[in-house]
Amino acid sequence: MSKFYKKINTRLHKFIDQQKIFFVATAPNSGRINLSPKGMDSFRVLSENRVLWLNVTGSGNETAAHLLENKRITIMFCSFEKAPNILRLYGTGKEIKEGDASWNELIQLFPETPGTRQIFDIHVDSAQTSCGMSIPYYEFKGERNDLNNWAAEQGKEGIKQYWEDKNQTSIDGLPTQIMD
Repeated sequence: MSKFYKKINTRLHKFIDQQKIFFVATAPNSGRINLSPKGMDSFRVLSENRVLWLNVTGSGNETAAHLLENKRITIMFCSFEKAPNILRLYGTGKEIKEGDASWNELIQLFPETPGTRQIFDIHVDSAQTSCGMSIPYYEFKGERNDLNNWAAEQGKEGIKQYWEDKNQTSIDGLPTQIMD
């Protein structure tokens, strides 16, 4: 029932654009696998083999640490409404931070978001669809503003202090280089 693709075609791109939630998975060479749900208006398909994900400040910074070590990343989308479908994007990623050469160009592709931490630029090696027929229906009721409200309240200096206190290493002690 699954099908592999070498690129994000028009149908897959349309499916991605319709989803309100996606999941990001990375793993270090040794240690814990990280799997996190993501939302907001934070995902862009730039081409058939390149996507961007705007990452905001959170409790950890596992993706940055893992990509520094081995660059592997998987993004998964599930249909919770309408026709069942699961889409996984397999690839390699790199972190782009404010001050990096491509930051100003890429940040313009996203709405201004309090607590923005980095953009992950992902080269998609392959995409895979599977049936998703066992995935339950869920109704989207709206975005949560809790994280945006918290980040706005912290301000830019408060966010940087949070990064220094909480985001410099992964849960396995790997460096994230957030402050570099």
